[in-house]
Amino acid sequence: MAGADRVVDTLTGFVEDLRGRGITVGPSNLIDAGQAMTVLDLLDRESLREGLAATLLSDHNHRDTFDLCFELWFPLGNAARLAAFEVPRDDDGNVDVEAMRETVADILADPDADADGRFDQLVAAIVAEMGRYESARGESYSVYQAMSQISPQTLIARIAAAMAGGGRDGERAGTDALNRQAARDATRRLTDAVTTETQRRMAEVRGREAVSQYAVPKLPENIDFFSANAQDMIKMRRTIDPIARLLAAKLEFRRRRNKHAAVDVRATLRASMSTGGVPIELRRRKPRPGKPELIIICDVSGSVAGFSQFTLQLVYALRQQFSNVRVFAFVDTVDEVTDFFAHGNDDTQFGQRMTEMLHEAKISTRDGHSDYGHMLKGFAETYLDSLTHRSALLILGDARNNFRPARADALAKIRERVRNAYWLNPERKQAWDSGDSSASVYAAEVDMYECRNADQLGRVIADLLPV
Repeated sequence: MAGADRVVDTLTGFVEDLRGRGITVGPSNLIDAGQAMTVLDLLDRESLREGLAATLLSDHNHRDTFDLCFELWFPLGNAARLAAFEVPRDDDGNVDVEAMRETVADILADPDADADGRFDQLVAAIVAEMGRYESARGESYSVYQAMSQISPQTLIARIAAAMAGGGRDGERAGTDALNRQAARDATRRLTDAVTTETQRRMAEVRGREAVSQYAVPKLPENIDFFSANAQDMIKMRRTIDPIARLLAAKLEFRRRRNKHAAVDVRATLRASMSTGGVPIELRRRKPRPGKPELIIICDVSGSVAGFSQFTLQLVYALRQQFSNVRVFAFVDTVDEVTDFFAHGNDDTQFGQRMTEMLHEAKISTRDGHSDYGHMLKGFAETYLDSLTHRSALLILGDARNNFRPARADALAKIRERVRNAYWLNPERKQAWDSGDSSASVYAAEVDMYECRNADQLGRVIADLLPV
């Protein structure tokens, strides 16, 4: 009975941890997960992981976060794995690194190593024997220390040769692209497994909460645009279609709701004259005009390129909600780039068009540093006629002007031409006006909103964009 209570406590703690990270798990999901655990073999970790994922997750993009939390809440036992693996040692009893590397190459090349448990045993041995060190806070484990000794990237040729069935005696087996790619994938998998094992060990030493603060990745929609690396941007782009579908539904709901416009009191009273001024039939105002135009001015300089590209891709996924979308890009000079994005928003095509735009459009004609003042002056002189009272203006950028004239008067002139104007700034609000930022100068003319991740961007667009 005590064991069952412990399983229940672990499951509920695991679910609370997922909820704390932004993953929505309802009571029915928790009940389903509990029922799944009654029929699953709890010693079969892969079945347990997949069973809990199937019952608790509703968004596949959250799988990376789920997997790391699972490793911390349902850790793999170490003693049995270490006892089953014989670590090669030299005459002094230290780990024989070269012999260990030979063993690593043999196991990574063997397709049966996963099924018979040798891969897990190898990972446990690498972390325990080569990743362990004594720090000022006591026992610690290091991925870098373990993998720098194994150096798996230098084993790729040897693993590829072993996969091809030879090559250690000077043969050139394993030089084909397929075996080398398989060898690279195997070494990458080993690195990931050692990283996860190290986090498990550190969780045992320092506690689950301390390790989870830095080890568990953020949900894709909560990753900051400024701190995102290439892999993070790939994860974030996977969220564009779900966010776009949700936003499209919200915008469509607002549009339908707007068809039932407010009561026109004057028209209602006029119509009621035949009944002595008693309103019989309510008259409503005419519905608002159709879909608005959307004008986007975006900074595509290196510091905010990821944010601008993500936002443009999301807006293009929503382009059916607008009568027309025009895009103007700039680094120090503004140019219209609508034609580069006129066809679809496929991720590959979009990236290619961004590259073409950066090379072909006249967006950097001075020193290549962001110059918002020169951009605004140029836009007011050249493209002011593109703005009408039916337009909504969206400016994307961090407002960092490299200490050049802000030209707020040009922004005010632009603002007067449109019904709605918003500025999305990917920097934390606390950083506005620091250094070369002219955020408050521009915010005095156009409403500026902090927009650091996909979740904030989705909420801002849902709340602000006119329909």
